[in-house]
Amino acid sequence: MNQEYMKNDSIPKLIFKMSLPMVISMVINALYNIVDSYFVAKVSENAMTAISLIFPIQYLANAFGIGFGVGINAVVSYYLGAKKDKNASYSATIGVILSIVHGIILSIICFLIAKPFIKAFTHNEEIIKYGLDYFYIVVLFAPIITVSMALEKILQAVGKMKTTMVCMAIGAVVNIILDPIFITNLGMGIKGAAIATGIGLFVGLITYIIVYLKVKLPLTITFKEEEKDNSIKKLYTIGIPASLNLALPSFMIIALNKVLASYNDVNVLILGVYYKLQTFLYFIISGIVQGIRPLLGYNYGAKCKDRVNKILKITLILSLIVMTLGTILFASIPDKLIGLFTTNDETIKMGAKAIRIISIGFIISAFSVVISGFFEGISKGIPSLIISLIRYIVIIFIAYLLSIFFDENGVWSSFFVTEILAFAVSLILFKIFYLKKDSVQS
Repeated sequence: MNQEYMKNDSIPKLIFKMSLPMVISMVINALYNIVDSYFVAKVSENAMTAISLIFPIQYLANAFGIGFGVGINAVVSYYLGAKKDKNASYSATIGVILSIVHGIILSIICFLIAKPFIKAFTHNEEIIKYGLDYFYIVVLFAPIITVSMALEKILQAVGKMKTTMVCMAIGAVVNIILDPIFITNLGMGIKGAAIATGIGLFVGLITYIIVYLKVKLPLTITFKEEEKDNSIKKLYTIGIPASLNLALPSFMIIALNKVLASYNDVNVLILGVYYKLQTFLYFIISGIVQGIRPLLGYNYGAKCKDRVNKILKITLILSLIVMTLGTILFASIPDKLIGLFTTNDETIKMGAKAIRIISIGFIISAFSVVISGFFEGISKGIPSLIISLIRYIVIIFIAYLLSIFFDENGVWSSFFVTEILAFAVSLILFKIFYLKKDSVQS
């Protein structure tokens, strides 16, 4: 398969062609998050609180699967751009094998820490029971997640964006259809949500496997020994920072939940609901960034710096448009958004106020999110990780300090304060690690 189109075709056309399928699939997944939580909230407010508490561990497991997949994507894209097809095949193959191992390890670790984790945040036995009923089922599917992510990122690396859109969408749609059936119609409650999630993941994996058996690709996954190189080191060099990058929100939510729980459990629910809602915005940007990663990797490997710059510029413009629209939406009807998950007037009032405050930082966050993804696309994981450390770890300290003076409102304000800081750091890192460094190398 000839990949030359990545450095010859019109950039706007390529971004549209490769990002649109990813955006659609990410929106479908965001819809799944909303639907899943919507039906769980129908069980009870305690059930929704339980999901909010257990969410960081679930997100953490997903992050390591996706993050290592980003490493596979970047390495495979680079080798294809450098015309090293054997290296690309070896990287893809070893990436899938390592993903299976990662999934098994994650499943065991998550199973062991789930109970002590949720007990650290609440003594409410009903919330604990709901959380464990859900998580003990979902955690069994961690290997399916990690392998699916590896296969997805390999397909994206060779430009098969529409294919990955279909595969992702099939699993998510199955999940969405099964949620009301298992949770409400069959009366399985929160366990039904977990089973629906697992079935959706399994169907998605089967779809990926069928694609690999039927579609011709410029690389092969044979599980036979290929020409060895330093691919494993490259995979982890990019994959570990990317995994930590994606895992950081989990640590942030855990810490913020601890601060918010000191006031009341309602704040924990509000934070959980907010993270479900904001996926519609950040998943769209994530879809765009995922679409441009192989373009960035290929053109950077082919030393087409002008095209790399133009890809970044257009991506920033698109992301700013998305976040501007998101700000308008979240600031104008926050009560209706939070009302999707609770009928409690006091919770709606508190949630609406929190969402309005947090949305102040949406627009400026587009810069740091895109620049972080840009660094991953050109195989520079460290500056990408630094940006995420600002957005997801520094915010914990800012939230704690502001909460001393402004209670839970200080926690909500920490979001936009941190985004301003992350924006400044992103610009500095972009100048140091891309503008100056690449000009010296050239």
